[in-house]
Amino acid sequence: MRTLIANGLIVTADGSYPGDVLVDGEVIVQIGVDLAAAGVTADETIDATGKYVIPGGIDAHTHMELPFGGTFAKDTFETGTRAAAFGGTTSIVDFAVQSKGQPLHEGLDVWHKKAEGNAVVDYGFHMIMSDVTDATLAEMDQLVAEGVPDFKLFTAYPGVFFSPDDHIFRAMRQTKHNGGLILMHAENGPVIDILAAGQVAAGVTDPIGHGLARDSRLEGEATSRVIRLAEVAGVPVYFVHMSAKEALDALMAARNRGVMAWAETCPQYLYLSLDDLGDGFNGAKFVCSPPLRTKDHAVELWNALKRDDLQVVGTDHCPFDFHGQKELGRGDFRKIPNGLPGVEERVDLIHQAVVDGRLTKERWVQVVSTGPAKIFGMYPRKGVIAVGADADIVVYDPNRSHVLSASTHHMDVDYSCYEGMAVQGGSDVVLSRGMVVVKDGEFTGRKGHGMFVKRGLADYARLG
Repeated sequence: MRTLIANGLIVTADGSYPGDVLVDGEVIVQIGVDLAAAGVTADETIDATGKYVIPGGIDAHTHMELPFGGTFAKDTFETGTRAAAFGGTTSIVDFAVQSKGQPLHEGLDVWHKKAEGNAVVDYGFHMIMSDVTDATLAEMDQLVAEGVPDFKLFTAYPGVFFSPDDHIFRAMRQTKHNGGLILMHAENGPVIDILAAGQVAAGVTDPIGHGLARDSRLEGEATSRVIRLAEVAGVPVYFVHMSAKEALDALMAARNRGVMAWAETCPQYLYLSLDDLGDGFNGAKFVCSPPLRTKDHAVELWNALKRDDLQVVGTDHCPFDFHGQKELGRGDFRKIPNGLPGVEERVDLIHQAVVDGRLTKERWVQVVSTGPAKIFGMYPRKGVIAVGADADIVVYDPNRSHVLSASTHHMDVDYSCYEGMAVQGGSDVVLSRGMVVVKDGEFTGRKGHGMFVKRGLADYARLG
């Protein structure tokens, strides 16, 4: 199958230019101007006049079917990747979970079974390490060789995912040898638990207590501490879902002194705020960790995204229905399942920043596609419009306006965090490895089309 995408404006992280893109099978085989006039033939031609042609989005932070708080995230790999495709995302990197005391591979195998034959678009895995032992440290080397080269640890959630400093440091030292990357959820979990208990004891049981207990300074403290551990270990570190200016200050200071540190933020920290948690129990819809912050934090995050002090926008997509799941925390905010939906809305929300003059369209492509491809070992196979790359391509209409709503989204969750928000821009045609999976608002893909992406080491490791 040969597909010609004609007359569009090709937008990459490095620049924009008018041109055509020819796809043969699953890959891009030719880029040029007016290819049809030059004699190029195709089975199908997609007219991209007046539209952008961009590399498919890469959401490097999702949690499909994640067990949490006595329930499971609603989206499966089928429903979640289908929603991702509608939103212009053609690859996700999900988090496989090690159960405490069990081998890493046991958890990884469970996630392979969840995804294989179900995913609509391509996927990879990070590995959540709940237990750092001699055995799991040795397994890290094996996972790197199998294309799962990064490992998430937590300074949060005591009794569940929490790792003490010595465990984090041992895992970091292992990546010094195998070229992997440590991902960190950085909040001071033990102190947060004390503060949360204090909120409940004082009679604050509604969701606002969640935001008040998870003080932004505790994200800053944990971020700074983890950076120092990485410095001593002599390894890079990546921070997931950065939300607080104190954490950002620690990151920027580290980068200024030459530390190999990267971070992502998420749309919820850019567009939502602590105020959303304050609407009685309705605020449960907005409970995630780290929590939503006061609006001044978002100003700093936007500026950092523009400056490349933040490199990636992921979603931390982890959807729980308001009815029946979030309601588990009525009377005690500590029991509300943590997580928000967003995999479908990310590309459009960050494009809105282009419309509003916060980011260039090239920077938009960088933070939603090319950046994660490079950091997470998928580049140049993905994250770029180039000959030889996978034909993960989005024909994007920068002028199409629509309203975000649970009534129209494709995520399997009963609310939208952005209900009623008007955005400008939308994905008209989405190709995953050459297959048109979404066209003009209709799903044309198939369950099981998505393949596991065996990821390499990040660019920093290859260049080193």
